[in-house]
Amino acid sequence: MDNSRTRPRVGHIQFLNCLPLYWGLARTGTLLDFELTKDTPEKLSEKLVRGDLDIGPITLVEFLKHADELVAFPDIAVGCDGPVMSCVIVSKVPLDQLDGARVALGSTSRTSVRLAQLLLAESVGVQPSYYTCPPDLSLMMQEADAAVLIGDAALRANLLDGPKFGLQVHDLGTLWKEWTGLPFVFAVWAARRDYLEREPLVTRKVHEAFLSSRDLSLDEVSKVAEQAARWEAFDERVLEQYFTTLDFRFGAPQLAAVREFARRVGSTTGFPADVRVELLKS
Repeated sequence: MDNSRTRPRVGHIQFLNCLPLYWGLARTGTLLDFELTKDTPEKLSEKLVRGDLDIGPITLVEFLKHADELVAFPDIAVGCDGPVMSCVIVSKVPLDQLDGARVALGSTSRTSVRLAQLLLAESVGVQPSYYTCPPDLSLMMQEADAAVLIGDAALRANLLDGPKFGLQVHDLGTLWKEWTGLPFVFAVWAARRDYLEREPLVTRKVHEAFLSSRDLSLDEVSKVAEQAARWEAFDERVLEQYFTTLDFRFGAPQLAAVREFARRVGSTTGFPADVRVELLKS
């Protein structure tokens, strides 16, 4: 990468689900070519929209709201084709008993929250009473009958705390797949359109670096899981399962899923139901 230019300001989600997208960057030293900002999906989305980042992950809902200002990277996203393991509804009762019940929404991702609301309303057929709060399962379940969680907190709830306390855990990826037959995309990688126009070569180099990092990480996924297990609450077997359950692709099936999600929620979420997704050209 041409270091005579200012380093691109790139976002990094501080969840395990994005480790395979960054592990290879550290392994090859490419990470040093970026000015990296770590934060939650919601905060990174806001920074990219504001122009505080040039390139980064953005939750699907926020991407669709600001599609005119952004160009998505093809072939890379965070999603699933069935279970996702780390986007869940944790509930004291069956989902069909949540009509009018209090449901706590974790404050770290608008896409998973909107997906959960859509599934409960249109697939399950209930209308809970929602409120937003920090993603702390024990506190959420003190005041609510169910909670929506994403990321590492959801993974802990799914594999550790939910079963321990006898709570039901419902995987949002599985619920969406059963309802629509489609994969789901929770976050895409995108460049600001003004940055792409100013730095087209650097933007494409960043895209290539992420693709190479993902491929290297998945080729050596047992090593990624082994290293991550040193500081996480999960053993390497569970982490390898998680990293290979996630779907990091963004091709035709994922675009179809994005369009279907937009069609179902666009009128109530602040973007047109037929929103156009522009992809970075090679």
